[in-house]
Amino acid sequence: MTDPDHDTTPIAQPTTGQPIRIIFPVGMLGAGFPPDTVSRGIALGADAIAVDAGSTDSGPYYLGTGTAKTTATAVSHDLRILLTQARAAGIPLIVTSCGTSGTDDGVDWLAEMALDIAKCDGLTFRMARIYSEQHVDTLLAALADGRIHPLPPSEPAREETLRSCSHIVGVMGHEPIAAALDAGADVVLTGRATDTASVAALALRRGLPPGPAWHAAKTVECGALCTTDPSTGAVLVTVDMDGFTVEPLADTAACTPTTVAAHMLYENADPFRMREPAGTLNTVHATYTALDDRRVRVAGSRFEPAEQHTIKMEGSAPAGHETVSLVGIRSPRVLDDLKTWVSDLESHVTERTRVLLGIEPEDYQLSLRCYGSDAVLGELEPEVSPPREVAVLFRVRAATQALATAIAKIANPSLLHHPLPQMTDQPSFAFAMSPAEIERGVVYEFVLNHVVDVRAPAELFRAEYSEVAHA
Repeated sequence: MTDPDHDTTPIAQPTTGQPIRIIFPVGMLGAGFPPDTVSRGIALGADAIAVDAGSTDSGPYYLGTGTAKTTATAVSHDLRILLTQARAAGIPLIVTSCGTSGTDDGVDWLAEMALDIAKCDGLTFRMARIYSEQHVDTLLAALADGRIHPLPPSEPAREETLRSCSHIVGVMGHEPIAAALDAGADVVLTGRATDTASVAALALRRGLPPGPAWHAAKTVECGALCTTDPSTGAVLVTVDMDGFTVEPLADTAACTPTTVAAHMLYENADPFRMREPAGTLNTVHATYTALDDRRVRVAGSRFEPAEQHTIKMEGSAPAGHETVSLVGIRSPRVLDDLKTWVSDLESHVTERTRVLLGIEPEDYQLSLRCYGSDAVLGELEPEVSPPREVAVLFRVRAATQALATAIAKIANPSLLHHPLPQMTDQPSFAFAMSPAEIERGVVYEFVLNHVVDVRAPAELFRAEYSEVAHA
């Protein structure tokens, strides 16, 4: 995974087991943070800065198109703060999941920003780019070998599914990042990685135990979200042989045993266990102790190595063209029996589409989501009294944009005036904008939620190194 054109002799390492202090400035690069919180962490003796730059939270579009959800201006702004402060302090900077989804273009996008900043600010450093995008032929070979397995509730992977993806990324663990640091990189920019990989890599390559390393990484992966004031930006975590200590870097925030322990619940189905490529973090016996009114000490975490190292695959594929409409309903009678109204409206639009376009329901996808009623939880929403107003999001997806919009236009009069079956008058609702139909273009779906058995942790990833000299 290293570039033979560059010297990859491991750099001198600190004494094995020496504590390490890491700044995690914000949950996602581009979200913004107070620059002085980073300065404060460096003054407290930080050994490195790590930050995540991506997520699947905002859906499959960004992986499908290979574009970022964050604006270049915001990302470059944050990157300049971190890069200039890291170089001034002589400590490494790690940015993972570049460009939101971690595609190769996302890594290069961040790298170009780093090069521009270096030129403008006169910085010198060695930069590693670690790519995680996967070629379909590599995965087809793994599929043929029986090395690709579905994660619940996914079905087994098929060749046509792999070929349908516009982009596929592998989610790396700590090993490629540690290797880049060992090769002398001052700045490490990676493709898709677990949110915890950067902090874990820094701690593990010092010989610190994996239990505290992975738990510390999980705790600070979203910056100040593990504090009493999540909007304040950076936190500092110190990992040692027996556990870790976490503290906020803003005066207005504090870490408490509750805020720190609670982060194991964040984006995690099990509050005590979290799977990584190399194994599973186990916090069943972890203890959380307040050292003072701002800092929390955690001990007792363990890491259980997996028998088989696996890399999760994320793949996004085109799923048709979509048109949406948004209408507001405040009619008490309709809201008293909203489920009946939705069902009757769907039936009416389906029949009108069949009559007017000769199109059957299996040739398109139609959905109505009632925000203010049960749009988020659906059938799991507990019984509540009728809402006072609801926003109905009408979505239709079809093979072409023209067909999707034609169906939405057929639905338009009904979305504006459709009555309940028992009503003898015609209600009126309100479209949020005019024209009511919004064409969203090609939409995407996540179609891969699978893992690949690998023979070596870094075999699916590629690293390139460059010397940046503008001092």
